[in-house]
Amino acid sequence: MDKFFLVSLLGLLIAAHGVVGNMMCDNIGMLEELKSLEAMDIEDENEEEHSDIPSWRSERGGKVLVNIDSFGAAGDGESDDTEALQKAWEVACSTSKSVLLIPQGRRYLVNASRFRGPCADKLIIQIDGTLVAPDEPKNWDPKLPRVWLDFSKLDKAIFQGSGVIDGSGSKWWAASCKKNKSNPCKGAPTALTIDTSTAIKVKGLTIQNSQQMHFTISRCDSVRITGVKVSSPGDSPNTDGIHISESTNVIIQDSKIGTGDDCISIVNASSNIKMKRIYCGPGHGISIGSLGKDNSTGIVTKVILDTAVLRETTNGVRIKTWQGGSGYVKGVRFQNVRVENVSNPIIIDQFYCDSPSTCQDQTSAVEISEVMYQNISGTTMSAKAIKFDCSDTVPCNNLVLSNVDLEKQDGTVETYCHSAQGFPYGVVHPSADCLNSNDKISQLAQSTTEEDIRHTEL
Repeated sequence: MDKFFLVSLLGLLIAAHGVVGNMMCDNIGMLEELKSLEAMDIEDENEEEHSDIPSWRSERGGKVLVNIDSFGAAGDGESDDTEALQKAWEVACSTSKSVLLIPQGRRYLVNASRFRGPCADKLIIQIDGTLVAPDEPKNWDPKLPRVWLDFSKLDKAIFQGSGVIDGSGSKWWAASCKKNKSNPCKGAPTALTIDTSTAIKVKGLTIQNSQQMHFTISRCDSVRITGVKVSSPGDSPNTDGIHISESTNVIIQDSKIGTGDDCISIVNASSNIKMKRIYCGPGHGISIGSLGKDNSTGIVTKVILDTAVLRETTNGVRIKTWQGGSGYVKGVRFQNVRVENVSNPIIIDQFYCDSPSTCQDQTSAVEISEVMYQNISGTTMSAKAIKFDCSDTVPCNNLVLSNVDLEKQDGTVETYCHSAQGFPYGVVHPSADCLNSNDKISQLAQSTTEEDIRHTEL
């Protein structure tokens, strides 16, 4: 963030709110937080680019090829190749500089499996063919109900290739209570999970048709995801693209994601998350949350989305929390975002209720503060292009909008504020003057029923 912008922003704060001791200290603290986010951004930009990883074909690489076919895999998409993959993993994991190869042009049917480290150094998982899951939920291993391919306790491992991880999810989607309310509501497997690992790189893979979530990063540190494609139909339930949980220092870049749920979701105990050059659609947008479900604590800090296109999604950039939770979301920057026919381009929803029954009103809430929306433009499908629907008892504060321009092709656009405070800077359309109000509900909100704004997402 350049010095002129910082000084101007501080001047606007003083003009809007007055120079009051504690408030000014808080505002300066917010600016320092935003400045630190910019520093993280610059550091990433200036990082030396890594050259492409030498493939197993490189004579100078000294790689040890571990081909799944050498362990009896049929690769016909019908025979069970689970045992072959597990045996290949055992050898690759225990061998330094090994490349576990899934060859191009072949399909390997693999049941739910866990692949545990720690492994020998410089492990590469080279997926050029297709790993495909069984398509029948009734035959799924009951001991592994929530995972398909689960990797854990790895360090400096690389997942790369031009291949596909295919969850064969159609029957799982049909059995979801979100497809048919007579079905029981229960979880389903995540296609690819990387858990309790460090210094991981994922490059070039396609993950599609997951049973539920496509790709989860859980309890990890230092993960870089580049050029990944995630794909499933827009009506496939709960098929989040990339889900980040309890993880730090995660970068997602140059990736295209289209699903039936959030393109990217970031949940509790995650910090220093950067997303750059992301295409999202179809899907539910790019979300922090949900947080605070079942009175839980949710903490997410230092998140940057820089350069994204969201097309025909149900939300744009979103923060969603349940009533009754605790914790905080702090230090977030959404910038250089283009939205095209998006239903809720900018939204904070502290009354999120993804439940078949009505959620009860509760007073505690996850606190949301220091969120900046900068250079966001495009078209909205809803008249309320900006929605800040915050907790009555734990209001959103220090929300900053700078250079926002949202239009509706067939009508005017508005901003909705409920218990939200902050300030606009530069051109902001629709006007966000309601952020400057001390009232919990702006005049605009008073003329609009809560039922028009709040919704269950099923």
